[in-house]
Amino acid sequence: MSFIEFCAGIRSPLLREVAAHWSKAKAGKRLPAWRDIDPTELAPHLPNLWSWKYEADRDRFVGRLAGEEINELLGRNLRGVPMEEFFAGCQYETIFERHKRVVSGPCLMRQRGLVFDHIGRLGSGERIILPLSGDGFRADGIIGATVYGPRWSGIAGCNSGTDYPAGELVFLPLD
Repeated sequence: MSFIEFCAGIRSPLLREVAAHWSKAKAGKRLPAWRDIDPTELAPHLPNLWSWKYEADRDRFVGRLAGEEINELLGRNLRGVPMEEFFAGCQYETIFERHKRVVSGPCLMRQRGLVFDHIGRLGSGERIILPLSGDGFRADGIIGATVYGPRWSGIAGCNSGTDYPAGELVFLPLD
């Protein structure tokens, strides 16, 4: 599968625009750096964006940012919070595994189906996760975007009993 095919499988115009910006930000490098991402160009999409920095020496992610819509859905801001703390009891292992696969591949991820089920929010949506790299080669972070349908379950807290259904889950290795 090529990057073009990966993007062709994205239904949300918002997510396609984020993926196109990521590709443009690479500017001939294997991976773009955080500094290559232009917040002005992504301004209409900022509410749906989120990012994690990967600390390889500690094998963990720490929250970098989340837009207003993501913060509202998650119920708090992830900035500066280690992922294992942020998602404690909320399918952390599954979430970590998917994010780690993006940085260790590196690869791109596309998901469609139920999103935010891990926090008790049932609704359909779509998300993408794209790797970032300070040196242009080795991934040390991710940027993602999620769009979410209006159907709410009304269940507060976490759903730690089951994995959140992927519907469609695609990983595209970059090498």
